[in-house]
Parts: sequence; structure tokens; C-alpha cells
Amino acid sequence: MDNISLIIPLYNEENRIKKNLSFIKNFLKKKKIEVIFVNDGSNDNSEKIIKKFISKNNKKFIKYISYKKNVGKGYAIKKGVLSSKRKWILICDVDMSVQPNQIDIWYKKKYILKKNEAYFASRKHSLSKIKTSLIRKSLGVIFNLIIFSLFDINIKDTQCGFKLFNKKYAKSVFRKISSYRFSFDVELVLLLKKKKIKIKELPVNWVHKSGSKLNIFYDMPLMFYDLLKIKFKN
Repeated sequence: MDNISLIIPLYNEENRIKKNLSFIKNFLKKKKIEVIFVNDGSNDNSEKIIKKFISKNNKKFIKYISYKKNVGKGYAIKKGVLSSKRKWILICDVDMSVQPNQIDIWYKKKYILKKNEAYFASRKHSLSKIKTSLIRKSLGVIFNLIIFSLFDINIKDTQCGFKLFNKKYAKSVFRKISSYRFSFDVELVLLLKKKKIKIKELPVNWVHKSGSKLNIFYDMPLMFYDLLKIKFKN
């Protein structure tokens, strides 16, 4: 699994990204992958930190995309996917709740087999090892109940930020995404389903990290509103 574009979206992550760049550096040492940082309109020192990291590492394999206005995580991921060059496209959250080398575990266990499949890390998988907070777990349950009531989706965990796609179909799917906030994962599932791409949920080692940009009182109503828009669109 060396032919990978690793997409890392971020917004105002100066506190968390410093701790996690070492994971990316180690992953780069082992593989000649393409790393794409997408800065979704940060107004802190995230850009300075990333540019310093790029200057000290192999620039040939690192790409940096940045724009001034904060649009949303879904938009950042879309930008990264559309600019990727490799055969496989891996999305990974900057907090490294799932470390990039999870892909090697999947590959060794022969979970990743087909070009016409998408692979989602699932915290609901029976073999997953999860460390999370009660609040985070409760929010996940509520969100899933809303999703299952609105959509014909049989995916147990749409929201985990670690996903793998093949370029054979990925760019055509991501071009159609119009939901740019936290609900973009749901639209992604529906678009993959329309294209008849099978989604496989795989076990993952996942650790909750503090510093999430999710605001319960602000973002949850917006997520529900976005879900309704997706529902009526599809």
C-alpha cells in the first residue's frame, strides 16, 4: 500500500497538529506516499506549522492547499481528493484518533481487495478497539438514530474520519458532493450507493482526542438541517 494519497483536512489546529506531525513523518519514511494538507481557512498558526514541516521533509511528496474562507471539512476533503494523484485515496483526521498505519493492518489482513469498493473505519465493528468519552458516544447514538430514520443506509458508522477510496471512482463521486459541513459523510454514502460502490466497514483502533471543533449547541442543529437538505435533494 505505497500508492496512496493521504488527505488531511484541518481548521485552526495549531495546538493539536504539532503533536501529530510525527505520525505523518513516520508514515512518510516507510512509504513514498503523497500527503495533501488542506487548510480550510485557518486564522491561527496552522499554516506556519505546516509550511515549516514541509520545508524539513521531502517536498516532492507533500502538497499544501489553502484558502482564506472557512467552508467546512467536507469541502476541504473534496479539494484534497480532486487534487490527488495516487491509486488509493486515504482520508485521515488531523487529530490522529486513527493513525495512518491502520491502513497497513487492513492490508495485512487482506481486507482491502477490490477497486470498486470503499473502506470505512467503523467504531461499531465488533473487532474495533475504542477509547471514547460518554458524551461523544451519546452524540454518536443520537446522530445514527436520525440518519437511520431519514435514509436507507445500513452503515453503522458513517462519521469516522478514516476512509479509503480508489481513484477509479473517487473523483467522480466527490465532484458531486455539495454538503460541506459535518454531514458530508452521509451524502458521500448515498453517492457511493448510487454509483453501486460497495462500502465495507472495517475494524479500527480509535482514541478520542480533545480539541474537537464540533460545537454541540451550534453544529448539531446545522447537521440536522444539512441532513434534511440531503434528504430532499436525493
